[in-house]
Amino acid sequence: MKRIDIYYGGEHYSVGGRRLEDLREEIQAGLEAGTYWLEVNDGEGEMRRALLLLSPGVALAVVPVPDEDPAPPPDGEWSDGLPQVTG
Repeated sequence: MKRIDIYYGGEHYSVGGRRLEDLREEIQAGLEAGTYWLEVNDGEGEMRRALLLLSPGVALAVVPVPDEDPAPPPDGEWSDGLPQVTG
């Protein structure tokens, strides 16, 4: 996994070098405790530490970003295996 994107308060953050399941468990445990400060990266390129206060009812999206894009389907086929209609 390349990184994990975090969307919080209408802003975009990221987490690198972590497994998705480990991050989910950390968030869940923090919320079970009531509130939790989640350490993330703010900004593109240069790492800049940010802390997000998590609490019940606060919207948070966790989006894994794969290392590489999946291979495109073979010519003439859609992802469902049906032939592509052209012309």
